[in-house]
Parts: sequence; C-alpha cells; structure tokens
Amino acid sequence: MNLLTLNCHSWQEENQVEKIKYLAETVKEKMYDVIALQEVSQLIDDELVTDRMKKSNYAYVLLQELIQLGIKDYSIVWDLSHFAYGKYEEGLAILTKHPVIGEDSFFVSMKNDLHSGKTRKIIGTKLLFHCKPIFVYSCHMGWWHDKIEPFKYQVDKLIENLNMDEHLFLLGDFNNDARLPNEGYEYMLNKGLLDTYQLANKRDEGMTVKGKIAGWSENTRDLRIDLILTNRKLKVEYSRVIFNGVNKNVVSDHYGVEIKCMFED
Repeated sequence: MNLLTLNCHSWQEENQVEKIKYLAETVKEKMYDVIALQEVSQLIDDELVTDRMKKSNYAYVLLQELIQLGIKDYSIVWDLSHFAYGKYEEGLAILTKHPVIGEDSFFVSMKNDLHSGKTRKIIGTKLLFHCKPIFVYSCHMGWWHDKIEPFKYQVDKLIENLNMDEHLFLLGDFNNDARLPNEGYEYMLNKGLLDTYQLANKRDEGMTVKGKIAGWSENTRDLRIDLILTNRKLKVEYSRVIFNGVNKNVVSDHYGVEIKCMFED
C-alpha cells in the first residue's frame, strides 16, 4: 500500500493552479492507494458540485486534473473543519482508488466553533484494500502548548473515537515536532500509535517544515510534524519526504510524506 499525506495550504500558494497540476501529475506517476490532505479549502460563496464540496474545493480541482490526465480511479471524502480568511471553508480530504464502505468525521477540539481557526475536525474512511477493511484518517491537530485548544485533549478525543482493534492509519499535520521529548509526539506514541517513519527500512531526515509558516511564526529550525501513524506493527519499505525541492518540486508550505508498506497475510 502506498500512502501520501500533504498539508496543501490550499489557495494560499503562489501559482496555485500550476502546483495542483504538478501534484496531479505526481499522483498519476505514483498512483497512491490513499492520499490524505489537510487545509483543503473552498470558497464559501461558490456553487456546490456534491452535497458538501464546491467547485473551488482544492481536492475536487485536483480530481478534475487527474481526470484530464486520464486517471479516473479516485474518489473523494471531504468535510468542513472551520472557516478561514473570511472567505473559505477549510477542511480535510481523503482520496483513494479503493472502495469506500464507510465515512466518519468528528471534532477533537474543545469547542466546535466554525469561526475559530483553532477548531479541529478529523475525517475518516473505511475502505477495502484487497478485500481487507482498513480505516484511514486525515488529521490536522493543534499545538502542545496551546492554552485554548490543548493538543493533549485533542489526542484523547481522537483515541476515544478510534477502534484500536481495527487496522488503522492516521495521516496528517500533527503540529508537534517529533524530535521534542515529553511533548505531543511522545504522547501519541504512548497511546498505542506507531510511527511508520520509525518502522521504515529506508527513511530520510523526515523534516517537513523549514522556517516560519502559519502557526510556527517564531520557528528557526526544521520540523518533522507531518506524520503517518498506525496501530499495528507492519513492514514499511520506505518513508520519505516529497515535494521538498529534492524529491519533486515544492507545492505547499509543508512538504509531504509518502510511504510504502506491506501487510501480512
């Protein structure tokens, strides 16, 4: 199974349409089984194309680009998390080329105020991968030291909504640097989650953010905050950063993470 996670910083990038086209070309090349996207925005006042998604939805635009490239394998799950910049509905998305047999979404923030940029929602899908049920979640979490919406509460709420007896993956922007001890990253691992980066036979430096970005305005060092977590030990062939200017061009203020893993029969 090939998985990709990317905080796409949608509609905040220069040359945004060109970057979406480039992302679509990469997806055509890689043919990921699952793509988890965060900060997936659409214009509030735009026309609906499904019951929830609008014509300007970043994931929907990406899907149209894939169709133009002859790739018609993917379906989308998307849901709203909060409003952003006074004109967008920001949410999360999962694209997969496997049958989706269930969908889920739930808030993990203390308040569910759609007008607050700190409101956090998780979306999930239950899909069939070679006839086996797999649960996949796209996550965009808060910060460890946030006094209004603390990360610890969000993780507890997240775990409360998961069935740890099932095989699951959590992909996304967790906003907690994996190199910092005794903070959010370790807290997640202590809840029974495993980092596929640590399980990988081959891996790079893993850093997905360089310098200052939204939410990290005082950052001065590289961060590993975009992760792919699971709840079962499995064989991971590789974990590598993508869209970092080395492994493909930059398409967002975050780099992505891609992995290839194998399941035991």
